[in-house]
Amino acid sequence: MSLGMVFAVLGAALSTLFAGMGSAWGVGMAGQAAAGVVSEDPEQFAKVLLLQLLPGTQGIYGLLVTFITLSRIGILGGTAITDTHTGLMYLFACLPIAIVGLVSAYHQGRTSVACIGLVAKKPDQFGKAMLFPAMVETYAILALLISILTVTNIG
Repeated sequence: MSLGMVFAVLGAALSTLFAGMGSAWGVGMAGQAAAGVVSEDPEQFAKVLLLQLLPGTQGIYGLLVTFITLSRIGILGGTAITDTHTGLMYLFACLPIAIVGLVSAYHQGRTSVACIGLVAKKPDQFGKAMLFPAMVETYAILALLISILTVTNIG
């Protein structure tokens, strides 16, 4: 295996690893808050579940970039890359979703926790509560777009 392939696979792995870690962290925090609300008011289950699930999207974004990268470098079909320079480009192309996915999922989880508290006190404010964590999602989507555009234009 060439050094270029090692760098490219490392980038693919980091996009799933870091974005997935952030999502697990965010969903876990929000899940703890959601469980507390549901223990007091089981009718709020659907609302708090939606808020809990929001930080999970970054892990999906990281996985998507991983699949695209593995396809482009020949692991999932096609011609395998051999060039160290190209491998480094893939590594760096995967970093936006890896890093921003980790950070945004964590902060989206914290925002979701606060909004779950809002829904617990004022269930009629659910629509407004969804907007706060959705704003954090914007930056994950921007990072996803940069990673996808970069990965698909290498070569």
